[in-house]
Amino acid sequence: MEGTINVVEDSQMAQAEKSAAHSPATQNGEKNVVNLGPRDTLHGRLDIQGDLKIAGNVEGELKASGDVTVDSTAAIQASIEGANVNVRGQVNGNVTAKKRLTLGGSGHLNGDVKVSRLTVEDGATLNGNVTMSSEKS
Repeated sequence: MEGTINVVEDSQMAQAEKSAAHSPATQNGEKNVVNLGPRDTLHGRLDIQGDLKIAGNVEGELKASGDVTVDSTAAIQASIEGANVNVRGQVNGNVTAKKRLTLGGSGHLNGDVKVSRLTVEDGATLNGNVTMSSEKS
């Protein structure tokens, strides 16, 4: 059985190495992407230069210079700041989108939002105050 476990670990390591190999290419193209998978949990503050994709659980504060995508499997208890923010999961916290906030059909947002543009798809819910201002870079 140990051999089987080691094979699984080797496979996961190979996938991690493959992802890491692609990261420098994206950074050279001036596009850094951080992914938190469905089984990942973050407690605290994350401040990144680039895009952030979340499918897991987060408590705290999220800030990205690029776009923030909240997958339908995500459960977030945090403030979020990004250029474009796309919510398809559950978010409890204030959201600041410098360009656009999009609430997908499966998205639920409980918190105040500051946005330049707002899109709410059929089925999404938004409970909070909305403040709209001109687009900021």
